[in-house]
Amino acid sequence: MRKLFTSESVTEGHPDKLCDFISDSVLDAYLEKDSNARVACETVAGKGEIVVTGEISSTAEVDIEQIVRQAIKEIGYENEKTDIDYRTCKVHINVSKQSADIALGVDKSLEEKTGENIISEGAGDQGLMFGYACDETENLMPMPIYLAHKLSKRLTDVRKKNIIDYLRPDGKVQVTVEYENGIPLRVHTIVVSTQHLENVDLETLKKDIKEKVINEVVPQNLLDENTKYFINPTGRFVIGGPLGDSGLTGRKIIVDTYGGYARHGGGAFSGKDPSKVDRSASYMARHLAKNVVANKLAKKCEIQIAYAIGVAKPVAIYVETFGTGKIPEEKIAERINEKFDLTPRGIINYLDLQKPIYRLTTNYGHFGKEDLSWEKVIKL
Repeated sequence: MRKLFTSESVTEGHPDKLCDFISDSVLDAYLEKDSNARVACETVAGKGEIVVTGEISSTAEVDIEQIVRQAIKEIGYENEKTDIDYRTCKVHINVSKQSADIALGVDKSLEEKTGENIISEGAGDQGLMFGYACDETENLMPMPIYLAHKLSKRLTDVRKKNIIDYLRPDGKVQVTVEYENGIPLRVHTIVVSTQHLENVDLETLKKDIKEKVINEVVPQNLLDENTKYFINPTGRFVIGGPLGDSGLTGRKIIVDTYGGYARHGGGAFSGKDPSKVDRSASYMARHLAKNVVANKLAKKCEIQIAYAIGVAKPVAIYVETFGTGKIPEEKIAERINEKFDLTPRGIINYLDLQKPIYRLTTNYGHFGKEDLSWEKVIKL
């Protein structure tokens, strides 16, 4: 049986990703000076303006406006007529401290308050987090999102290295993979939309994107004469970034995770310190699922961890191997419970999450990057 599955990725200049990068840059700046900082930073981008809001409790002093302008500059935005200019854009900051009501439950868990032998913060919110892995690619990610991220990263690389010198920062990629009996067979369709300078001929752009982006990163054995290519199908993409569309932190949660291939609990990552289980427990769930597959206990694995606000221990752990497991799923869950401390403090310590590492995660997926702690392979 043959099926098609599609995932998308976006470049770091996409308006939503610009906001994610600013929020994670603010988070890292606080963690650099105060590893216990509580940060929930949200960014909004519109025509010529950036708004940073949220709740931050920290002993550190941080120049948020400077961080905003530096982040925009790093991405490559410096033209207010086509996108946004880091030098001239307005920056509004509206930040308050974390709610005292939330801090009550997070600083000391319900278990600690009631005399149970668990010394940990409580979960920063209720929620359900999913992790996933499969053996389709070398980094145990699904093939469609794996290829989409490689293409969007390549789009940025050819721009920043002047390999294609007329590209601008905004861009999107979509990849459709054809599966046969659950195994990736070929790339069915590739869609690339990239911002460019006004004087560029469309045929030149299409030729350059195919030769210098697609053919450089997509394995040739996955491409054939029937593969479809849609490169800037609207014909023109000059106005981009926050001038072309508003941006908001946390709107690219499917791009950030598994490209729709696995379930998602709904919580975004960027701008949140690791006391927020939306982020830390999602990283841990990926770590667990990846190691189930890496240890050959299953070819596919999805893990859900659920929390109640103020409570340290998960209220539930769910394991699904889609009929590919070598041992029963309840046995995998037992091993996880025996081997890992899944309280917020346990996860933070195990994955070493109080360091300023989050700008590394913002773009091209939070999973599949081998230098991040939750991607390490261990013996289960």
